[in-house]
Amino acid sequence: MAAAHRVSHEPAYVLHRYDWSESSLILEVFTRHHGRIALVAKGAKRPSSNFRPVLLPLQPLQLNYGGDAEIRTLKGAEWMGGHVMPTGEALLSGYYVNELLLRLLARDDPHEALFDAYAGVVQVLAGDHAGAQAATQAAALRAFELILLREVGLLPSLDAQTLTLEPLAAQVRYSLAAEAGLRSAAVEGEAALPGADWQALQSVLDDRAPFTATLREIATMNAGSNSALRNQLRALLNYHCGVSTLRTRQMMRDLQAL
Repeated sequence: MAAAHRVSHEPAYVLHRYDWSESSLILEVFTRHHGRIALVAKGAKRPSSNFRPVLLPLQPLQLNYGGDAEIRTLKGAEWMGGHVMPTGEALLSGYYVNELLLRLLARDDPHEALFDAYAGVVQVLAGDHAGAQAATQAAALRAFELILLREVGLLPSLDAQTLTLEPLAAQVRYSLAAEAGLRSAAVEGEAALPGADWQALQSVLDDRAPFTATLREIATMNAGSNSALRNQLRALLNYHCGVSTLRTRQMMRDLQAL
């Protein structure tokens, strides 16, 4: 019989956890070198378990696991430190990012650049003085959304019109649509960005450190461009997730209404 596959010291984050039995959990985790995988954490719900205080979402972990089945067995988990748990709206934003990964990322499909972007957005969301950093957090979410869409093959090139491959004119406004890709804005008032903005976004996405570069670029955009980009990315993500509104987004709306 072949030896079970073992992985040690793997950087990872917990995306979601489910009860498996009275004492154990099934974890959906995002790892740097192996993508999204499922693990069973046996005995993790027991008060005496070493797993209990460690297996939290939005926390950098290092995991040891083994097995060849669809659900592997967690052998060890260590918190790598670096930041505290996000709170308030930042926490909900973290759950939103997790929901995107669960819906759009296939299992066992490595995306190291996406993992690094995820680590970056979590670091921003967990930063001090969350209220003062609201604009930075929003820019970090937009940067992550762009990198996620690109990594899973759902983002067209942003420096040309998708259907015609014609280059963008700097001052002409273009919209990003699920079926048509990047095209000239069809109607007045439609969410759109000038060609120069789309070209700048393509440039920073091609940077060696795309998350940081894209966050900085988005942070320099004016409020109107930020709002237009958010609305277009949200519509594109909802379309590919097959929902009108993601659960975490609806939860944020409900809390804001209260």
